Parts: sequence; C-alpha cells; structure tokens
Amino acid sequence: MGCGRVGSSLATELEAAGHTVAIIDQAREAFRRLGPNFKGRTVTGVGFDRDTLLEAGIQDADAFAAVSNGDNSNILAARVARETYGVGNVVARIYDPGRAEIYQRLGIPTVATVLWATDQILRRLVPEGSRSEWRDATGMVQLCEMHPHDDWYGRQILLIDALTPARVAFITRLGEGLIPDEHTVLQQGDLIHVMVSDADVARTEEILANTPEGERG
Repeated sequence: MGCGRVGSSLATELEAAGHTVAIIDQAREAFRRLGPNFKGRTVTGVGFDRDTLLEAGIQDADAFAAVSNGDNSNILAARVARETYGVGNVVARIYDPGRAEIYQRLGIPTVATVLWATDQILRRLVPEGSRSEWRDATGMVQLCEMHPHDDWYGRQILLIDALTPARVAFITRLGEGLIPDEHTVLQQGDLIHVMVSDADVARTEEILANTPEGERG
C-alpha cells in the first residue's frame, strides 16, 4: 500500500525477484513511478478499505507492506491485513517514533523511518558501543551490532558467549555474513551481531568495552 518512492521501489524489486505484486494508491498518477515494465496489479483506492484490498488480491497474499505517507493509514491497513485476512508477513512504515514503539509492542512489525535513519547515520559517525538492528514484538530481545575492545580480536568468538549475557548470532566478515562455530576466531574488521535481552544490552556493552582478561578477573 502506497506507491511513493519506497512503495514503487519495493514493488519493482519484489517483481524482479520473481514475486507476483499488487500495489494500492489513492492517486492513479502515482503508478507512473513503477515504469513501463511493471507487470503487477495496480489498484486505485484506500489501502485499508476491504473492497480495495480484495481487488488487490489480499486473500491470496503472503505479505503486505503499508508504506503510504500516513501513520494512521499504515497501521490500520496493516492490522486489517493481519487480523482480518490472516496475512503472515506484515510490516508498517511509521514516521512517529513514539507510535512505532507502541505498535511494535502490540505485535505489529514497524519500520520507524526517523529512528532507522538516525541509527544508520550514528553507526557511521560513532561506531563504538552497539546499534540495535532488530527487536522482537515484545521489545524484550534485540539483535545488536556490537563493537568490542581490540583485545577481543584474535580470540575465539565463543568467549563472547562465555563472558557476556549475549549470544553471537553471526558476524559480517569482508562484507559477507558468517555463522560462527567453536573454531571461529575474531578478526580485525569483523562486525559482531549478538542476540541479547533488552535489560542486558548495557552490561554487554560494558563487558565488551573491557579486555577479556579484565572480565575473567
């Protein structure tokens, strides 16, 4: 739902990946953003209206993205898609960070535009500490990118599991994802992604900011 810059980009990317796509927008002229090669269904209408959704094929949809420019419309449409039509994969774009957190805790997956952009910029300006990459619907568990003290490099990655409340989910090495095993040794330049409870993020950051010997002592 929404054929702005994000919606049109999503639609064309999904179609290029082999998916069947329908896109809804209130303004017929918005579909020009899709270009002449788009083969999917375009539906003019309000994205949370049931007749409009049915015309778009919501009853057969595997996923639904609400990416219009209105927070209320996006949340309402996402809820209708999930609760009325049982769509398994639903996400809503939200501009208001406060609302995004509330809806996320209610179990509605959201992308908070302002928070996401701020977080991405901070990762590049201030790389130390941690940056949240994903949070579960309850807000209690996070996937975080962590930046440890240099002394952690050259050690087995299982040391992080042993000395912190976190668990290493994967690392990014030379631009590629890698699921570590008991033989994996951290290398300079590795990005470390850990699963950690929200309550333990600060403690994990504190431990990784120190040397492993300091924590063992």
